[in-house]
Amino acid sequence: MKQSPILFSPEPDARFSAATALDFTLPADLEAGRPPEERGLARDEVRLMVSQISNNQVVHTRFRQIGEVLKPGDMLVINTSGTLNAALPASRADGTQLELHLSTHLPANLWAVEMRSYQEAEKKTTGPFSAIQPGESFRLPGGAAVTLHLPYTPGQPDPRLWLASLDLPCALEAYLNQYGFPIRYRYVEQSWPLHYYQVVYATEAGSAEMPSAGRAFTSELITQLVARGIQIAPLILHTGVSSAEAHEPPYEEYYRVSLETAHLVNAARSQHRRIIAVGTTVVRALETVTDVEGITHPGEGWTRLVIGPHHGISAVNALLTGLHEPQASHLAMLEALAGLRHLQIAYSEALRERYLWHEFGDLHLLLP
Repeated sequence: MKQSPILFSPEPDARFSAATALDFTLPADLEAGRPPEERGLARDEVRLMVSQISNNQVVHTRFRQIGEVLKPGDMLVINTSGTLNAALPASRADGTQLELHLSTHLPANLWAVEMRSYQEAEKKTTGPFSAIQPGESFRLPGGAAVTLHLPYTPGQPDPRLWLASLDLPCALEAYLNQYGFPIRYRYVEQSWPLHYYQVVYATEAGSAEMPSAGRAFTSELITQLVARGIQIAPLILHTGVSSAEAHEPPYEEYYRVSLETAHLVNAARSQHRRIIAVGTTVVRALETVTDVEGITHPGEGWTRLVIGPHHGISAVNALLTGLHEPQASHLAMLEALAGLRHLQIAYSEALRERYLWHEFGDLHLLLP
């Protein structure tokens, strides 16, 4: 494997400070606006930064070589939730053209949704739309409609998410496949087909946004890893929408951890093997079902768990993830796993080496 290990002893990059944690400046040209396949790369040819928490060593490679970093007995826990065409054109009674983002399918057939307005005539970017009246209905394509009943969080000024109900002419997934499109944010240059937003191992559609840490895996790479003795354990967590304008903590999301996966995780932990969560969604699901004694249980339901240094992480000891924006809530989870100084070192190196951010960007593997 071609790599350039760097063992850091100096202070982290001056762009970071203890007062602001990881409130760094992300240059616009490091925001991945196109899928790797549209940049002349295969899925698994994105870059991979491997950082060792115990000694702050940082190694640079390609994701395709991840098998040379892993070892037999390591376990990858993956989120097999598939991405929906969760964005829909919507129109107000006065003709205002908007965009509806479906976030989370809740009990009683309610939805958490976000309504967004177009920021320019070309409809390339959207921003929050807050001028909504409780009980207001909006037209959707194909004779469908959505009614926004109440703010998702009562008492919140200018609420972003609303509790809503859909009136559709056919089954949800069929409707979204016909009229919907993937949610995208300002840094993505244009609309891309849904297959660019799917992980290859998706089994059950339900995520508003792609669980993107696993995007770089290919079927061939997974086969190679299994042949090398890497274990793979699946779970489900359907992701809701995030906000590009305000780094809010995640809202409640549906998860399901099977008995088999719980047994595999507990066995790996008892044998002191590395348990690598593929994405922050996996950490959230596993921590929800892991008790104070460190035992992971099967479970299904809704989690509001927010993980940070105050909570800690006991279910996993390693994490594969993308690179997160300044002040993003996911950084608190990474800090709980690796500590602030290690994150400052790793992110300084990612900026220095010009890694790409966001769902179409490069990846970061944090190992014990």
